[in-house]
Amino acid sequence: MTVGAARQLLSVEDVGIRFGGVVALDGVTFDIREREILGLIGPNGAGKTTLFNCLSRLYQPTNGDIRIGGRSILKCPAHAIVHEGIARTFQNVALFQKLSVLDNVKIGGHSRGPRSVTADVFALPSCGRRERELTAQARDVIEFLGLTEVEKKTVSDLPFGTQKRVELARALISRPKLLLLDEPAGGLNHEEVYALGDVIKHIRDRMGVTILLVEHHMGLVMSIADRVVALNFGRKLAEGAPSEIQTHPDVIRAYLGGDKK
Repeated sequence: MTVGAARQLLSVEDVGIRFGGVVALDGVTFDIREREILGLIGPNGAGKTTLFNCLSRLYQPTNGDIRIGGRSILKCPAHAIVHEGIARTFQNVALFQKLSVLDNVKIGGHSRGPRSVTADVFALPSCGRRERELTAQARDVIEFLGLTEVEKKTVSDLPFGTQKRVELARALISRPKLLLLDEPAGGLNHEEVYALGDVIKHIRDRMGVTILLVEHHMGLVMSIADRVVALNFGRKLAEGAPSEIQTHPDVIRAYLGGDKK
């Protein structure tokens, strides 16, 4: 994909955060363009998930700014971040295990759509219309991710790889501009990882969603990312095309503890 002419969607500007005397992020700066897949890599403790938690408003940066479409999101509460066009998945699947696939996906839609307590309590016609629309939207996303055959099944009865796709569907029903994927390949086997790569590219190409991917599986990142940002000890080590990052001496040193032989 050519991203050079694409408009900037996300700006992370000099973001830092401290927990007591511990510096978790230190002046991290990068941009993401529309319809880009950006890989965010680094050893354990590099600050990747901390940055994700800042983007999804679970953490408040000590300094710096985060902008979507040129507008700061730092005053946006976590429960309203979906209205800024941001959705995320988690390292550990965070689904309602006793509910069906369809109901889990619909929950993601409820977070975006307007709700009326009066309509819900008195079962007004508008409530029924909204529920039918939400069900149709959920089924569209379920079909898009190849989950139609299991939409009525209880999530706990599904293989882990399928549950990962259900979580993706729940994020996508909110129609995000930016999708944050936090180690989506964790727990998947070799075949599932590369199938996931195809799914992520499909989401970008067919839905026009911009994707920020945190992942330890380097084969996945390097095969699907347009650009890669490498962190270590809360600082940005390098930024560039996958081929540049793979041979960057600072990145090699961070992962291997020495120069490449």
